[in-house]
Amino acid sequence: MGRLDPTKLPRHVAIIPDGNGRWAEQRGLPRNAGHQQGIQALRDVARAAHEIGVRGLTVFAFSTENWGRPAEEVDSLMHLLAGYLQDEVDELVRNGIRLRVMGRVDELPAHLQRAVERALARTEGNTEMTLTFGLSYSGRAELVDATRRIAREVESGRLDPDAIDEKCVSSHLYAPDVSDPDLLIRTGVERRISNFLLWQLAYTELFFSDRLWPDFTKQDLVDALLAYQSRERRFGRTTAQVRDGR
Repeated sequence: MGRLDPTKLPRHVAIIPDGNGRWAEQRGLPRNAGHQQGIQALRDVARAAHEIGVRGLTVFAFSTENWGRPAEEVDSLMHLLAGYLQDEVDELVRNGIRLRVMGRVDELPAHLQRAVERALARTEGNTEMTLTFGLSYSGRAELVDATRRIAREVESGRLDPDAIDEKCVSSHLYAPDVSDPDLLIRTGVERRISNFLLWQLAYTELFFSDRLWPDFTKQDLVDALLAYQSRERRFGRTTAQVRDGR
């Protein structure tokens, strides 16, 4: 097994933590048991990322499409996420981790919105790592909302349409100060990005793990990082240009 090169770590890792339901079904347990174990995996992986030296971690915690799941399952997920924020905020503060949230947060239940607001306020000044949750998030919804904000600025005369470029679009996303991910990890058996960070993933390296999310460990994270470090990121350039630093 290889050793991580601390000089070649991705600054920002995004995760689609899939497989909670399958994990529970394989064990004859209710789906909520899988979500509970998934929250523990989230704790462990966030801590591991911080220990390793990753500066940004973004987790697709709840999508806009997830609202279509059975009401009991959605309600349980909302309480599990609120409980995580309440239980972990002290550790986030101790470790210098700033919490961010992106998505249509106003669609979340009031108790989860309050937990989010408290955690955001308590961790606001932290700079060691940024932990971002996608909550009631979808990549298409983000682009729609960004387009609406840009259109309002054009309508009001505050923005010239000719000034709209990639930087302008990026600045109107949910979390414009969060850098694009260097690496996306998806757990479980699926091989797709599921409407996550559609704008930001343009040049992100993708890593698919067969491990179901509740079973995903620090070693699995290390394996994904090792795979990332073995790749050459060219961003449209040739290998010779990359090696020459051009």
